[in-house]
Amino acid sequence: MGRGKWELGRCLLQGKGLRQPAHPSGEGQPDDWCWNGAIPRLGFRSMCMQDSPLGVRDTDFNTAFPAGVNVAATWSRGLARARGAAMGAEHAGKGSDVQLGPVSGPLGRAPEGGRNWEGFSPDPVLSGVMMAESVTGIQSAGVIACSKHYIGYEQEHFRNAPQSPFDITQSYSSNIDDVTMHELYLWPFADAVRAGTGSIMCSYNQVNNSYACENSALLNQLLKAELGFQGFVMSDWSGQHSGVGSILAGLDMTMPGDVGFDSGTSYWGPNLTIAVLNGTVPQWRLDDAAVRIIAAWYYVGRDSTQVPINFDSWTLETFGYQHFVAQEGYGLINEHVDVRAEHANVVRQIGAASTVLLKNVNNALPLTGREKLTAVFGEDAGPNPAGPNGCPDRGCDNGTLAMGWGSGTANFPYLVTPDMAIQNEVVGLGGAYESIFDNYATTPIQALASRASVAMVFVNADAGEGYIAVDNNVGDRNNLTFWKDGDMLVQTVSAQCNNTVLVIHSVGAVNLEAYKNNPNITAIVWAGLPGEQSGNSLADVIYGRVNPGAKLPFSIAANRSDYGTDLLYVPNAEIPQIQFTEGNFIDYRRLDRAGIAPTYEFGFGLSYTTFNYSNIQITKHSTGNYSATTGSTPPAPKYGTISNVTSDYLFPTGFAKVKYYIYPNINSTDLKASSGDPEYGVDAPLPPGAQSAAPQRRLPASGPSGGNPELYDVLCTVTATITNTGPITGEEVPQLYVSLGGPYDPKVVLRGFDRLSIPSGASATFTADLTRRDLSNWDTATQNWVISNYTKTAYVGSSSRTLPLSATIM
Repeated sequence: MGRGKWELGRCLLQGKGLRQPAHPSGEGQPDDWCWNGAIPRLGFRSMCMQDSPLGVRDTDFNTAFPAGVNVAATWSRGLARARGAAMGAEHAGKGSDVQLGPVSGPLGRAPEGGRNWEGFSPDPVLSGVMMAESVTGIQSAGVIACSKHYIGYEQEHFRNAPQSPFDITQSYSSNIDDVTMHELYLWPFADAVRAGTGSIMCSYNQVNNSYACENSALLNQLLKAELGFQGFVMSDWSGQHSGVGSILAGLDMTMPGDVGFDSGTSYWGPNLTIAVLNGTVPQWRLDDAAVRIIAAWYYVGRDSTQVPINFDSWTLETFGYQHFVAQEGYGLINEHVDVRAEHANVVRQIGAASTVLLKNVNNALPLTGREKLTAVFGEDAGPNPAGPNGCPDRGCDNGTLAMGWGSGTANFPYLVTPDMAIQNEVVGLGGAYESIFDNYATTPIQALASRASVAMVFVNADAGEGYIAVDNNVGDRNNLTFWKDGDMLVQTVSAQCNNTVLVIHSVGAVNLEAYKNNPNITAIVWAGLPGEQSGNSLADVIYGRVNPGAKLPFSIAANRSDYGTDLLYVPNAEIPQIQFTEGNFIDYRRLDRAGIAPTYEFGFGLSYTTFNYSNIQITKHSTGNYSATTGSTPPAPKYGTISNVTSDYLFPTGFAKVKYYIYPNINSTDLKASSGDPEYGVDAPLPPGAQSAAPQRRLPASGPSGGNPELYDVLCTVTATITNTGPITGEEVPQLYVSLGGPYDPKVVLRGFDRLSIPSGASATFTADLTRRDLSNWDTATQNWVISNYTKTAYVGSSSRTLPLSATIM
């Protein structure tokens, strides 16, 4: 973050004489339009935190953007940033101060993970680039990006306790070693911090048997000390499990503020006031949390761009109760502000640019639209009979799939189905068109498919957040097959038509091995979760207005077991333990290591034209030797003074409390009585130094905004020539992979890419820089990044397994 704007937060508090602490806590689940309380005496209105990573949740006249997995499939920095800017603008227009996104947790350790689609890719570099571009785009609109979920949050099962019918007492623990943490899961968060993310949300799970939102090693050491994060850490909703412990461990804001939804109780609120007054929580730590929140506010310019909150998260009714659960404050709560602008164009562009062409026998695609009879099959081609928003938080799989389910969703202003778009295309050209949406209408399907010139069969696979179960999938997928007996549908259609086009809307990898070599299936298209313009984006590709250039952001293996990772569906202890023993070897890294051929590899995607790769060159740059960070931090500062007169913190006479609100005020000048805690005053062990304001030793890999700045020195630049050898203009994504050479390193790891538009017969130069971090391994002994003595080799090609060019780096 820029130091000047960081200082604004300090200046606001300096000299204010904090007679009352400015609490970094929420108000409680049921209250107000958004999620956090105002500080009237400092001129701060309620701070609005709003989902989701693909738009503005729980409102209307907003855009339903493509999911993160589709953005990754574009491999386009520009489109990722454009989507971020458009989403940020919509949040700003609704009065939202913090967009709860983007996502790189889950990273995608196992393809069955329910919320993988909210994020980008199981590759940390691809995810990191998309995180950084999304953060930059969102915050360019004057809205704080909240990068989430930090960290090791890789499945929905057992994310919270209890979970019926299982007997678990706490959330699962992701047990991750130091190398894997740095080289895989922390990597994209480092990129988000380097991009200036104003906030990071800690996750529900435990990491190494300590809750992520009260894990000092994660928050204080890795995030704040090593990565130099200067914004604020926010808990996921009810992801806080202690009061004093969580704030000393580095949590800066609790959301939504209450212990349980609508409980009216809080780990913080008055308990934090008491803890500060009795000296358990030092003033410097309270000030630090408040400064971080205010600094992020100024960093993105909320002081000059904020508009009044004009929507309500609990209802779309125009008039209602401002305090929804308390049923108080009746009045205008939804102004129905249309914030969409021209963002549908961004959605349609990303949808087409993320459509991956996996198979195309004898140029079966693009179609002309003048085929004698076009037939479309499958529920996934048509509408949800209850409407596009007919299932709360998209918690069903009815009709075409354009986003997963859960809090990471947004309401559709409309949904262009594939049936609608393809029918318009064909009928507009005078063609014949028929469709059947019922997956189980076997006899009519067979009859129509046997007559069709081209049969397009639509199938899907859904997933989402664990508070919703769909067809017994509790957030996470139970398998990698198509839903609604999609495999039977594909077999029925393809048995009758030798020109079958398979179209897949899915949250991630699905089983395709049986269809890759099926001669009657002439084309396979993965369209992911494309958002509101789904049908139009697909038609743009299928009918050739857009030449496909997307690449898979994950591997599609032949068998579920090939991935080498899976989910824990049945608890193995009262506190479920998930051992990340595979280390760095997930997705393509695992397949490469095991020598397993995937159905379609990471980075794969076809075009309607062809490309040739040649002339790899490596240019080395003169940089100094890497220097470990040394020295110590300044002592933790305090701002102003806090009154120790307990009566100053009582509720004012005649103060009218809103039911369920969490207030910082106390009920009695007797702190023990006010706490209501029968164990008040009993000594609880705290880690040594937890309350100390003394200077801290700087970590070797530490530095401002992303870690030691020398990690980002460019050591060399790799170039290659990409030539379009086909008949039409196309977009290609050259990919740079590096072999780090060590015996415990993956065969290759992605380190760079670009999306190039190249006219027929022309050439373009692919350029990618390699930084010190790109060529380093994490060394547990020195707690730093180290370039090993093993030979480093660069590879350039069109996928992780098609790498025709190579050159030695060092």
